[in-house]
Amino acid sequence: MKPIHHYLKRFYKDETGSLAVETVIMLPVLFWAYLTMFTIFDVYRQHAINTKAAYTIGDLVSRETTPLDDSYITGVREMLAYLTSNQTEDVSVRITSVRYDEGATIYTRDWSEQKGWNSRLTVDQVKALKDNLPIMPDNERVIIVETFVKYEPPFQVGLDAREIQNFVFTRPRYAPQVLWSEH
Repeated sequence: MKPIHHYLKRFYKDETGSLAVETVIMLPVLFWAYLTMFTIFDVYRQHAINTKAAYTIGDLVSRETTPLDDSYITGVREMLAYLTSNQTEDVSVRITSVRYDEGATIYTRDWSEQKGWNSRLTVDQVKALKDNLPIMPDNERVIIVETFVKYEPPFQVGLDAREIQNFVFTRPRYAPQVLWSEH
């Protein structure tokens, strides 16, 4: 009897094979790799679409000269759903007006409104955003737009469902601040 390493060595050096066997082995791997690449590309595409939608909403809000109200925020949420090709219940938007107080070196909230599953930003949460907001002159204001979109990958290749979040800020354009109306 020959030792087993002789048979292993012979198997290792053998270059004969069958194309059908090699195809059966490699085809599932290639198919899985293609689906994975497609899914990863789709995640990046969706992130880019959501970022563009957040900047579009920020630009829209920054141009307002009349006070915003609840129906305006509802319309913004519906527009976010349209721009990201999602259902309205799968998107959430939060808009906050923030003012910088140079004397106290803090950011203060003028108002914050939301539509969807997220809550309004509290005063303490706005203060905690100091590192995410720009350096501004005293009493300058910015509009913070936060969008949240539920994302489900097209194929199950190891990526979980997630919530895509965007945080953008824009300076009011045609008025010193964007106002909120309770009515």
